[in-house]
Amino acid sequence: MEVFWIILTGCLTAIACALAGSFLIVRNTSMISDAISHAVLPGIVAAFLFTGSRTGIPVLIGSASVGLLATFLIEFLHRKGRMQTDASIGTIFTMLFAIGIIMITAFAGNVDIDPECVLYGEIAYVPLDMINVFGLEIPYSVILMSGVLLSTISVFTFGYRQFLASSFDPDHARSMGINIDFWHYALMTCVSLITVAAFDAVGAILVVALFIVPPATAILLFKQMHQIMIVSSVFGIISAIIGYVLADAMNGSIAGAMATITGVELCIAILFVKLRNRFFTNEIGSNV
Repeated sequence: MEVFWIILTGCLTAIACALAGSFLIVRNTSMISDAISHAVLPGIVAAFLFTGSRTGIPVLIGSASVGLLATFLIEFLHRKGRMQTDASIGTIFTMLFAIGIIMITAFAGNVDIDPECVLYGEIAYVPLDMINVFGLEIPYSVILMSGVLLSTISVFTFGYRQFLASSFDPDHARSMGINIDFWHYALMTCVSLITVAAFDAVGAILVVALFIVPPATAILLFKQMHQIMIVSSVFGIISAIIGYVLADAMNGSIAGAMATITGVELCIAILFVKLRNRFFTNEIGSNV
């Protein structure tokens, strides 16, 4: 049963990351997920100082708030400071992460915050934190990620056309009366909540991998946005399942194995596209 909970957590996280990550990819802002995953550290520390707990709703709210602050500051530097997007992302996430480190050393030096769990994650610990729900023992991470996933699906179902228009043609979307700033920050809110919810369970590295690699793989094979979102979710699920099997066989990091499989999927997709293009090129040449 423990194996089921671990794989289920990985799958829930993969789907949520794939849905939001698909829009990050087409907007060329995929690395903002990495920025948010590090920038939320001050929010985690602040929530702990107020509540004395490293998990729960207060931590989620505090971290998500800092994640949103990071996106506001990144956008401010990009628009008002005329900095390139990648430069503004690098500036803000290193600054906020450094502030979080200072807060830990200054106010929470005796707190057991393991850097390895923060950076690499330990999804194997998911079955250890159980909550009784109507007589059933369910891991806290599964409940949290299920809620976040349902919220994410609801947001993208409701605002799919607005997200699509503002992502591919912002000027046209604005001329149609779509508030592109609102939908930009709605997307960033989803990214922040997903990142924070998955942070403790799977770690920042796996979260970033699931945000970027499955959508990047799907976009090589499909052009329609709904196809990219569905296929990237499937790739994420496959990486969670095969990654666990690989980690179990090698007695290694589960999160690391899952992230590795996403890279393998990308390599296979690149190879497939190259072979497909070469085949069609040869076929057209022979017909001519």
